[in-house]
Amino acid sequence: MSVLSFDLPGGESAEVEVIALLNGGYAGRSQEDVAAHVRELAELGVPAPGETPALYPVAPYLAMQTSEVPVQHGRTSGEAEWALVVTGDDERDVLLTVACDHTDRALEVHGVAWSKQAGPDVLGRRAWRLVDVADRLDAIELTAWADGERIQSGTLAELLTPSHWLDLLRERGLLRAGTVLLSGTIPMREGVNQFAATWRVELRDPATGDVLDCEYRVTPLPDPIG
Repeated sequence: MSVLSFDLPGGESAEVEVIALLNGGYAGRSQEDVAAHVRELAELGVPAPGETPALYPVAPYLAMQTSEVPVQHGRTSGEAEWALVVTGDDERDVLLTVACDHTDRALEVHGVAWSKQAGPDVLGRRAWRLVDVADRLDAIELTAWADGERIQSGTLAELLTPSHWLDLLRERGLLRAGTVLLSGTIPMREGVNQFAATWRVELRDPATGDVLDCEYRVTPLPDPIG
């Protein structure tokens, strides 16, 4: 299993072994916009989900804090997201951090759930306690750069709230230490090359100026033999 470690404000730290990893999908707060996005993806050959928002269980070992993501071909890309990390039983044990869901776009046309298993969920090494930022979540900014060019930019107001996902985890008996859930993403800018060699994602709290980030490079694997 994957073990994640986080530095917290005030000099605290937290560590947890991941036992469940979940990726939210089609998780925009405006489900009308989500429906339009589903239609756009269908034109590209990506199958529509059975319902929205979607939730994809992912192998727990794919939760990583890494600076390098090996890939098998050139059609993979990241997605700017936030992540909830449950480290204990108290409400202060729910952490919020930055994440990048690296997805195999070639495999995505055969099944979104399959594509989620072909790349890691890269998480930041710093986090905030969710209760400490809960009163200003919608103002927190989410930004991604691909090869240094801004590819995504928005706020958490565009996505379903952490409380939505916490309620769902509670209903399913998954609100326990070791559960990690990624939020789903915000729209990408048109005309920007998403098949980039480097990715950087930031969460920025305008109230404090504090920034959580994750950054990695994409490295091609050698050609297979046989």
